[in-house]
Amino acid sequence: MKILRNYILAECVLPFILSLSVLTSVFLLGNLIKLTNMVINKGVSLALIGQIFIYYIPFFLTYTLPISCLVAVILTFGRLSNDNEILAMRANGIRLRKLLWPVFVLGLILSLFSIILNIRIIPHAYHQQRKLLKEVGTKNPTALLEAGTFIKDFKDQILFIYRIEGNKMYNVRIYQPQPDGKMTRTITAKEGEFTQVPGENKIKLKLINGTSDEPDLENPNNFYKLKFNTFFRTLDLSQTDNKKIDKKPKGMTLEEVTDKIKEMDSLGIDTTPLKIEFHRKLAWAFSVLVFMMLGFPIAVVTHRREKTANVALAMLCAASYYLLTLGCEALCIQKIAPIGITMWMPNIIGATIASILNYRLCVS
Repeated sequence: MKILRNYILAECVLPFILSLSVLTSVFLLGNLIKLTNMVINKGVSLALIGQIFIYYIPFFLTYTLPISCLVAVILTFGRLSNDNEILAMRANGIRLRKLLWPVFVLGLILSLFSIILNIRIIPHAYHQQRKLLKEVGTKNPTALLEAGTFIKDFKDQILFIYRIEGNKMYNVRIYQPQPDGKMTRTITAKEGEFTQVPGENKIKLKLINGTSDEPDLENPNNFYKLKFNTFFRTLDLSQTDNKKIDKKPKGMTLEEVTDKIKEMDSLGIDTTPLKIEFHRKLAWAFSVLVFMMLGFPIAVVTHRREKTANVALAMLCAASYYLLTLGCEALCIQKIAPIGITMWMPNIIGATIASILNYRLCVS
């Protein structure tokens, strides 16, 4: 069995390395235009761009590592199945569960490595990459507005913007902590726009379709919800520190995410994005094991040797997983489903399907 185990693992190495290299390169090339624009239009040095480019790599491994494992397993066992090597092994009394065991152990090891990658290495690389991008520098004060992070650069208020496209914002939250333990004032908007005030160090926000907490005249300690179609707000940047960069949830370690959740909870601020990121870091780490266990029965059953067809099949499985993840995240953001179980649902579904397929395959 030792010889057979080493043979299977050796067969997986080359397709894994090739898949990881190709997929990571494709992801990096997607950001090449943005980095090239910095060199041409902003005069950024190639040395700085090189550092930014390198810091992108660990972040993309979150996606490329699980997919590469799936591709490697499907290609390896697809070839063994098509060449009747698996049939020969079974004819010699070797049960399929003995072939599955090395895949499970390797998947578990890579998942444990992915935990370290997701909660330590990637947060550090992601934050360092953002710091370098900030150093690239732009005199436009609207550069302080970043999606997916709690922005605390403005006096007496905290901003969170889920998505920014150009000068348009989507799902905006503005929190104003009150003194003496009073309730935090909150302004929300489905969308909005921002522009810089000409000649002044200020940003003008136009918020659309939202609600604002307004003080109750009879009881100033309480607020009531006021719906608005359009709401204008000016942010003064004169007291901001443009060099200071707050960490995004993706740039935080697991401990930092936990501490930030406690801090925001104490201020009465919605911590949904932080809780989503907490569970995503762990769930995506174990997607490696799920993908590998799912790839084994798919490869054996489909009985295909063609690399193109097998790679396409692996991409289809990975795309289904990540689309399901996006759907679960949307449910959590809208508070339709509990965050804990929902963010783990893609893994639960994938593991259930893999267990059923492997069980039927091994007992047949």
